[in-house]
Amino acid sequence: MNTVKTHTFGDRDMPAARATQDRIELPEFEPTLGPEGDFTSERRFLDRELSWLDFNARVLELAEDDDLYLLERVSFLSIFASNLDEFFMVRVAGLKRRIATGLAVPSAAGVSPSVQLEQILDGARRLQERHAAVFADRIRPALEQENIHLVSWAALDEEEQDSLHQWFVDQVFPVLTPLAVDPAHPFPYISGLSLNLAVIVRNPTSGKELFARVKVPDTLPRLVSVDGRHPGKNPGSRARFIPLEDVISHQLEHLFPGMEVVEHHTFRVTRNEDLEVEEDDAENLLQALEKELLRRRFGPPVRLEVGSDINPAVLDLLVRELGVERDEVFELPAPLDLRGLGVIAKVDRADLHYPRQLAQTSRYLNESETSKAANVFAAMRRRDILLHHPYDSFSTSVQAFLEQAAADPQVQAIKQTLYRTSGDSPIVDALIDAAEAGKQVLALVEIKARFDEQANISWARKLEQAGVHVVYGIVGLKTHSKLSLVVRREGERMRRYCHIGTGNYHPSTARYYEDFGLLTCDDQVGDDVSRLFNQLSGYAPRSTYKRLLVAPRSLRSGLIDRIEQEIANKKAGLQARVVIKVNSMVDEAIIDALYRASQAGVSVDIVVRGICALRPGVPGLSENIRVRSVLGRFLEHSRVFMFCNGGDEVVYIGSADMMHRNLDRRVEALVRLSNRESLAELSRIMDRYLDDATSSWHLGADGKWTRHHRDAEGRPLIDVQTWLLESRKRGTVRR
Repeated sequence: MNTVKTHTFGDRDMPAARATQDRIELPEFEPTLGPEGDFTSERRFLDRELSWLDFNARVLELAEDDDLYLLERVSFLSIFASNLDEFFMVRVAGLKRRIATGLAVPSAAGVSPSVQLEQILDGARRLQERHAAVFADRIRPALEQENIHLVSWAALDEEEQDSLHQWFVDQVFPVLTPLAVDPAHPFPYISGLSLNLAVIVRNPTSGKELFARVKVPDTLPRLVSVDGRHPGKNPGSRARFIPLEDVISHQLEHLFPGMEVVEHHTFRVTRNEDLEVEEDDAENLLQALEKELLRRRFGPPVRLEVGSDINPAVLDLLVRELGVERDEVFELPAPLDLRGLGVIAKVDRADLHYPRQLAQTSRYLNESETSKAANVFAAMRRRDILLHHPYDSFSTSVQAFLEQAAADPQVQAIKQTLYRTSGDSPIVDALIDAAEAGKQVLALVEIKARFDEQANISWARKLEQAGVHVVYGIVGLKTHSKLSLVVRREGERMRRYCHIGTGNYHPSTARYYEDFGLLTCDDQVGDDVSRLFNQLSGYAPRSTYKRLLVAPRSLRSGLIDRIEQEIANKKAGLQARVVIKVNSMVDEAIIDALYRASQAGVSVDIVVRGICALRPGVPGLSENIRVRSVLGRFLEHSRVFMFCNGGDEVVYIGSADMMHRNLDRRVEALVRLSNRESLAELSRIMDRYLDDATSSWHLGADGKWTRHHRDAEGRPLIDVQTWLLESRKRGTVRR
C-alpha cells in the first residue's frame, strides 16, 4: 500500500513576530468598463509572472510557519529554491529571448517587456534574500536546538577532519577537474545549476595570480554527513552535515600542488533550459529532441548567484566572461543553492515530520470483495468510482487496474497516455507485460514533457522494444491528457473500461500530489475516449465527443458555454454558481467570461494553487468572485469545474489548467461526472476548500495574497488536507 504522512495542527501560541511577506507593489486599480460589459482596461488582469512570484512567496510562508513540523519547513525551503530555479530557466529565459529577438509584446496586464523583466528581477531578488534570511535566522537555529547542525570545516575536530580528508581522497578527488584560465586555457563552460568554486592561486616563483574553476560534483551528496550514514534518528541524537564545497575548499592544495591558494568563492549560473523543437516531421521528433537536449546545456545565462563575500575583481571576471547583466547578479550568504537542504529534510526524526499514515483503498474497490486484491473490473461494473489521491491509494486503484488488465486473458487491448512516470514504473511494466502476452497495446508517450524529456525518450524506446505501439501524439501539440482505455471481451460484446485523471501515471508522485480520477465503464465515456485515442494515433481531426471536453478544439469554448449558461440561469431566476479548482488561472477569455458572470450576479469561487491573473472583488467587475489558495504537505494538483446549472449540477474533472498552452497547444481532456454519489462527495470536498473556517490564502482586488490560518481568538483553522486524511480513515468525507 502507498504510505503518506499526516498531522493535526495543534493549539500552539502564535510566534511573537513573523516575517512580513514581500509584495510586488501594484498600482491602484480602477476598472474601465465598455458598453455591455466589454472590458477595455488591460489592468483588469494581474501580471502572470509576478503572480507566480507571489505563489512561491506562499511556499516560503510555510517555511516561516513555526506551527509546522521543523523538517517539513526545511523541505519547503528546498522546494522554494527548486521552484525559483525552474522559473528562471523557463519564464525569465523565455522573456529575455523574446526581448532579444524583438518578439516581446506587452503582457496581458499591460506591462512592457522591459518593465516586466525589471519587476521580476527585483521581486525575485527580494524573495531570495528573504529565503536566505529565513534559513539563517530561523530554520538553522531551530535545527541546532534539535541537535541537527550544518557545520563548517573549522568546527570539526582533528579526527573528524582527518576522516573527511580520507573520504575526499577516496571519493571526491578522482572526479574533480580543476580548469585553469590563462592564454592557453579559455574560460570554461559553466553548466546550468552547477555549484562552482572560483579559485585564485598564486605562482610562488613569479608571484602572478591566476584564476581557476572547480565544479562541485553533482553526483555526490551536496551535504555530507559527519556522523555516519544514518545520523540523528532519535530525539537527542546528533546529526551534523557539512557542505561538500566546504570540504573541497579545504583540500584545494591537492588540486593545485606547487601553487598558493589565495582565495576561493562559490558561484552558480542558471541558464535558459526551455526547449524549442520544430515538429515538421513527426518521425524525426526523437532525434530532433535529443539534439535540442544537447543544446539546452549551452543555453545563455539568465542568473548568476555568488557568495556575498566575493572579491569584486572575481565578480567582475565572472560577469564579463559569462555575459550576464549586473541586475542578473544575486549576492547571497553561504551556502548557495538551498535545494541541498533536501538532505536535512530527510533526516529520520519522526518527531520532526508529519506522522505517517497508510493511504486507504477506495471503499468502492473493497466492497463485496473476499479476495486479497479487489477485482477492479467488477467494481467498475457496479458503479463509476471517483478516486482522490493521495487519500485513496494509487497502487490499489489505478495501478491495480492496469496490472489486472495486463494479466487478464479476456483483455484484448490497452491504450495509455504517459506524460510523466517514474524510473521503476509499474505502469510501464504492466504495458510491457500486456504486449508480451499478445495484447494490442498503444502507448502515447509525451517526450516533450518539460525536464522529463530524456527519461521519456528512454521509456519510449523500451516500450517499442517490447512490442508496444508507441506514438508521440499530434504534431505541434503536447499530449497532456491523462487517459487509460482497456478493451475486454465479455461474452458476445467488447466492454471498454476507462480511467481519466487530473494527474500523471506516476506512482511516486501520486503519494504527495493531490489529484482526482474517474474509473468508469460507461459506454458513452468509452466511445469518447476511443475516439480521442484514434485522433491521437491516427487521422481523426473531426472527432466529436459527448462526455468529454477536449483541447484545443472544444475545451475553452465548452467551459465558456457553461459559464454563459449560468449567466442565463441567474437572469431567469434559477440557481447559478461556478466553482473552479486549478493550478493556474491565466486565460483571458475564461477570465472575462467569469467577470461577466460576476456582473450578472453569479457567485464564482476559484481555488488556485499557483498563478492567478484574475482580480477578484472589484466593484462593478468581479465583486461576486472569491479566490482562495491552499498549500500544504501535498501538492494541490487537481482540476475541477462545477456549474450549478439551475440545480442539476454539471461537473467536470480533467487535465487542463486555464492557461493558453493548455487550451491552445496541448491535447487536454475533461470528463463530465454522472454518478450522484461522486457529485455529492466532490461538492462536499470543494465546500471544505472554500469554507472560511479552512486555512487558506485569500486574493484581494489589489493583487495581494493574505494568509488566513487562525480565527479571531488565535486558534488554528482547519487544514483541509488533514481533514481529508482523517475523513478517509473514517471511511467517508463528512461536512
